[in-house]
Amino acid sequence: MSELEKRVRKKKLLDRVMKAEDTIKFFENGMDLGWSGFTPVGYPKKVPIALADYVEENNLQGKLRFNLFIGASVGAETEDRWASLDMIDRRWPYNTGKNIQKGINSGRIRFGSKHLSMFAQDLKYGFYTKDKGGKLDIGIIEASGITEDGGIILAGSVGTAPEIVDIADKLIIEVNTKMPSFEGMHDVLITDMPPHRKPYLITNVADRIGTTYIPCDHDKIVAIVESDLLDNGRELTEPDDLSNTIAGHIMDFFKNEVKVGRLPENLFPLQSGVGNIANAIVGGFVHGDFQNLNVYTEVLQDTMLDLFDSGKLDFASAT
Repeated sequence: MSELEKRVRKKKLLDRVMKAEDTIKFFENGMDLGWSGFTPVGYPKKVPIALADYVEENNLQGKLRFNLFIGASVGAETEDRWASLDMIDRRWPYNTGKNIQKGINSGRIRFGSKHLSMFAQDLKYGFYTKDKGGKLDIGIIEASGITEDGGIILAGSVGTAPEIVDIADKLIIEVNTKMPSFEGMHDVLITDMPPHRKPYLITNVADRIGTTYIPCDHDKIVAIVESDLLDNGRELTEPDDLSNTIAGHIMDFFKNEVKVGRLPENLFPLQSGVGNIANAIVGGFVHGDFQNLNVYTEVLQDTMLDLFDSGKLDFASAT
């Protein structure tokens, strides 16, 4: 049994396995597409690259353009290459790469910015695709596997993938067998729309209130593509004297807060940002005295993994 057959546990869906280039027949000019992915982790690669190759080989630049709705940044080898081939009409709510930025600034690509925490809700409202009844034509999702019931086990990120799966008319699933399965890592909750939304019953960082997969109408899955491509993440610079000094000041601040009794010895749950400075500050905890830490964060960056390895981080929650 191949690795793909092991990952796709809904055996009926194995009949829909095809090569990336064979999915091109599903795409038409002007379609609204949703991709999984977040900073750039867990985004589809095989199908977007195959589409770009098709456009380039057939001189279809500007003739096969799409509206892209993706939770955050994705790899430049997909989105930025699409921009260089004039394949993007609209893009919400983020962008990555010099070519797409050039297209936005010239007015060739219509771009809208949105706070990433609000984008998923607005997408599910149908705000961006009102002319199509609030639907997306196709969702392309990178996954670790598919459950016996057709649920989608995501790869390295969640982002807006649950909303895309919900509102897309058709789904193409890229099952990445190059990476280990992420089954069990995710906590996916499909919420009601306001004003009927219920409270999130979370009181601790380690709380789970959802499922480890995205529930999915498997009849919407028109293709499964095996992927062996890894995420093209951005390199973080090594902490320098300045960032280490900043981290040192923050460690001193926390130590004093504990000393005067305003914080417990393991601190309250922390929230960290992203980027080189945040990465360096989290690295300060690796070499610090604090134990049994809990963290909410947007992205688990390099030093957060070091903090896990140090035994000082009990739990972290990210998207």
